[in-house]
Amino acid sequence: MQAAVLMKPDSGIAAALRRCAGGDRAALRVIYDCEAQSMIGVAMRILRRRELAEEAVQDAFVRIFQYAASFDPARGEAKTWIYAILRHRALNILRGEARTDYTDDHEQLDVASDDESPEAAVLRLSDEKSLKRCLETLEPIRRSAVVLAFVNGLTHGEVAGKLGVPLGTCKAWIRRSLVSLRECMG
Repeated sequence: MQAAVLMKPDSGIAAALRRCAGGDRAALRVIYDCEAQSMIGVAMRILRRRELAEEAVQDAFVRIFQYAASFDPARGEAKTWIYAILRHRALNILRGEARTDYTDDHEQLDVASDDESPEAAVLRLSDEKSLKRCLETLEPIRRSAVVLAFVNGLTHGEVAGKLGVPLGTCKAWIRRSLVSLRECMG
């Protein structure tokens, strides 16, 4: 009776990586078929947006193919190596989105001019006295965030860049400020 040879689940991916290192694109397809859905899930947990997760997975597969020769099975499992590439790519996308280089050419985008400060925009809202009154109840920096987003039409990332605060902080300020405004005008 012959002894059954048990293959480690990772051995198929390791073999495909060795073939990728030799330039075999079909081997990359094997890895893709086995892992792409799980990789999308991992990237979604990091990035929270499907299009960014898909971008991260696509970029990861390009890097997997490019650097397959650098995979060393003595240093770890093939799946671990693949997911490390994905995680690094997703984190770089996340960091890159927070560091977007914000342009000053908002006029070209039909957005209010940067020349007008958020405070000047609040004064311009004199036609809607209740909104103006409610905006004045907000802390100045939070009021600026709301005005930059909703009067000047900037994205949360652009507002965060202009105010020099983390993106998450900016989003929280705007969300809480909108709740306060809704209650005030209610």
